[in-house]
Amino acid sequence: MSSILRHSLNRLVLNSPRTALPGINHLPILQRVSVNQNQVRCYAKKNNKRDRDEEDVKPGKGKGKVSTGSLVPGSQAIQADPVYIQCEDKMKGISEKFRRDVAAYETRASGRITPAVLAPVRVMLPENKDSDGKGVRLEEVATVGVRDGTTLLVTAFEERTLKFIEQGIYDAKIAGVIPQAADSRTIKIPMAKPTVEARQAFYLTASKQAEEFRVQVRKHHQAFVKKGAYEKRSSEITEFQKLTDKYIKAIDQTLADFKKVTGAK
Repeated sequence: MSSILRHSLNRLVLNSPRTALPGINHLPILQRVSVNQNQVRCYAKKNNKRDRDEEDVKPGKGKGKVSTGSLVPGSQAIQADPVYIQCEDKMKGISEKFRRDVAAYETRASGRITPAVLAPVRVMLPENKDSDGKGVRLEEVATVGVRDGTTLLVTAFEERTLKFIEQGIYDAKIAGVIPQAADSRTIKIPMAKPTVEARQAFYLTASKQAEEFRVQVRKHHQAFVKKGAYEKRSSEITEFQKLTDKYIKAIDQTLADFKKVTGAK
C-alpha cells in the first residue's frame, strides 16, 4: 500500500505545471527547488579602465605592470635632480659673468667713459688679508667719478687706503687704465679715445676670457656628472651634455655680438 502511494505522488509531481524561473528552466526539478531556497547573486566583471589601472599598481598584482599615469619623462626627472640644478647654477653664473665683462669692454670700445670701467678692481686691505683673499670692491673704499668725459677720478674715503687702491687698479690689468696719484686721497686715470687697434685689443681680451670660461663650464660638467655617479650612455649624461652645449653656445654668442660691435677681424 505504501509503495502504491509513493508511486502516485511521483506521478503527481511530474505531471504538475512548472513554475517559470528566469534562466533556470533547463535545470532539473531538484536543482530548481534548491535555487528557490537560496538567493541568486550575480557579479559583474571589471570593465572600467580606471579600475584596471588602479589594480595594476597594487602590490603583487600584475607583475611588471606600471600605471602610465605615474611615469615622468627622463628629461624632467633629471632637471629636478639637485645635482643637475647645482650644475646649471654654476654654468649660468659663468655665462652671466662673461656677459657683464663684455658689456664693460663694449662701453670702452664705444668711447664712453663710465665708473663701470673700474668694476673689476678689488682692493686688498691689511685688515682683510686673512679673509677670502679676493679683497673688497672699489666702491666700498672710494668713490669713482668722471671729469670732462675723458678722465676717471678715484677718491679714497681714508688717506691710508690710497696706496692699496692704486695697487688694486694695477692688479686688475684693465686695458688702457693707468692710475696716477693726484694728491693724498685722489687718483686720476686719463682715458684715451679708442682707436681701431684698441678695439681689436678689447676683442682679443674678450676672446681669451671666453676660452677660459668655456673650460670652466666643461670642468663643472665633468665634476657634477662624477658627483651624480650616473651610468655611461644614460639619459642623465645626455641631459648634462645638452646643458653644457647650451651655456658654451651662450658664451660664443656673446663673443660674436661683441665682434660685430668692435669690427674686429
